[in-house]
Amino acid sequence: MYTYMEGEPEDDVYLKRLFPRPIYEVDKAINLLKKFQVLDYSHPKQGVYLDLTLDMALEKKKKKVEPFVSVLNFPFPFTSKAKKILVFTEKEYEIKIAEENRAVFAGGSALIQKILDDEIQADFYVSVPEMMPALQPLRRKLKKRFPRLPQNSINHDIVKMFEFFKAGHEIAVDEERGNLLQTQIAMLDMPNNEIAANLEAVITDVCRHKPRSSGPFVVRAFLRISTSEGLLIKIAHLLPQEEVKAEESIKESF
Repeated sequence: MYTYMEGEPEDDVYLKRLFPRPIYEVDKAINLLKKFQVLDYSHPKQGVYLDLTLDMALEKKKKKVEPFVSVLNFPFPFTSKAKKILVFTEKEYEIKIAEENRAVFAGGSALIQKILDDEIQADFYVSVPEMMPALQPLRRKLKKRFPRLPQNSINHDIVKMFEFFKAGHEIAVDEERGNLLQTQIAMLDMPNNEIAANLEAVITDVCRHKPRSSGPFVVRAFLRISTSEGLLIKIAHLLPQEEVKAEESIKESF
């Protein structure tokens, strides 16, 4: 058992076990990642990733938040890759609207068997409400991509759904780990304020998946690039009030 040294290390080379793990302000962490890139001679246009450890426990004993998939729009998108969107509707005029918005597929019940047989696939599946009873055979096949109201993928307004999903970024809790969410949030050559805004968008979206009354959700957050270790960051100012205590307690565990 080692006793931590007081203060921060004075040299670049030191024994990590003798110092508590530093917790960085978001802006400082981003600056450090950019410094690491220069020192490593790695490509400046590389992804920035956010790793979140979550407390999935709910108020009731033995109840947990199920690993979830969510879709959000970043305030500062970092990719122009077109998303493949499939629209479920039986109405000809709605099919036409979907096709005008560049749906990869649009149609009704005729699409179901093709999806089950893996003949057609999409990044996102959206539907008008009237189609939902007919889509039940796809629930197990599409799993968390099955159209749902909370994910904004069921609506009469097809154009509105397209506006949301064409720039949609999917985030998901690792089903094997059960409490880990890892996702890209930006490119390293983006301005610091844009990277920070995208980070905040992810945390805001994640926190809505657990009732505040059930206690803190985000236990700790790391920011990293593909060529660096993760930097523990301060996110108390981004969390619902009930989660601030959890963020503060991190300091005591490192």
